Amino acid sequence: MAGLKSLKKTRRIQIIILAFVALALSTGLIGYALQDGINYYRSPSEVIAEPPRADEVFRMGGLVSDGSIVRGQGETVSFSVTDGAETVPVRYTGVLPDLFSENQGMIGTGTYVEGVFEATEILAKHDEEYMPKEVVDSLKETGVYVEPDY
Repeated sequence: MAGLKSLKKTRRIQIIILAFVALALSTGLIGYALQDGINYYRSPSEVIAEPPRADEVFRMGGLVSDGSIVRGQGETVSFSVTDGAETVPVRYTGVLPDLFSENQGMIGTGTYVEGVFEATEILAKHDEEYMPKEVVDSLKETGVYVEPDY
């Protein structure tokens, strides 16, 4: 009878240890999966003041500078984004959204390498009145934002 209780106790301890290992493993996998999914927003002023590491993926937004769009080889496009205080050069390879144009709001996702924001994704405003909240906030900070007159 003593051997049976000892066996149940050993089995219970093994199950508890196995559950703990499974929980730790799943927590680690979730953390690893979310590692690239969290992209912090920065304005051009923040990028210039504290340049991010070259391997850090983040979002940056502002207004596309007037006269800055230059189409290069293939689908590569270069332009500048400003928040009124600072301007950051951007390079993007891909098809730009239809509503992408100069003096309009945009947000891009990418990395900051050697003074150029290398965008992997560009989002433009949805219509004439819409501008992403982060872009509005950074433009208000620099005094460039003008309230639309609806």
